[in-house]
Amino acid sequence: MSPSSPAEAPAAVTRVVAALRARILDGELAPGDRLVERMIVEDHDCARHTARVALRTLQEEGLATVERNRGAHVAALDAQRLRGLFEVRTALELESAHRMLERHDGRVADEVHRAVADLDRVCARSSPPWRAIVEAHEGVHEALVRAGESERIAEAYARLSGELRLFVIALRPLWTPATMAEHHRRLLAALEREGPAALRRHLVEGEETVRRALG
Repeated sequence: MSPSSPAEAPAAVTRVVAALRARILDGELAPGDRLVERMIVEDHDCARHTARVALRTLQEEGLATVERNRGAHVAALDAQRLRGLFEVRTALELESAHRMLERHDGRVADEVHRAVADLDRVCARSSPPWRAIVEAHEGVHEALVRAGESERIAEAYARLSGELRLFVIALRPLWTPATMAEHHRRLLAALEREGPAALRRHLVEGEETVRRALG
């Protein structure tokens, strides 16, 4: 195929990234699977440069690894990386929950309730695509962090987004959509009764589920 024109290139990259991202989030492309540039070009009818930029974009999102002489692969979350992720995630989310409850007289912010309701609706669909669950789960925890009203914490949390998506991908064979929805409904009720301790328990349950599967 001839190279894309400058005007076409950004749209082509967006299209290829969206297609590959969906396949990764749905589990069609599993952690460790190769992402072969030639096959991307053929499958998506795009220029080689577009495929390279798409792979770099997925790497920036934390969904792919690109190594010289080894090519590109779907990113994988091992036990060590999971532990490090949750050390940072727990610190940021617990502080956000504390700030949220303090600012809302012990109540969970409305935006968090709405995000959990969105997750509930997604999980209630018949065979929802896992990428929709990944995105709705992300919406719940981002809403909780935003409700803490700290721009610096929100910025730090945003840098975890790729690894957090890998975590929810790892939950796919372990939790049903109904389990995911129930896990977050319980969190809402417990946060107002118990405070941030309920969130700590929620995060530990999720981490331990994946850690046991990783071995």
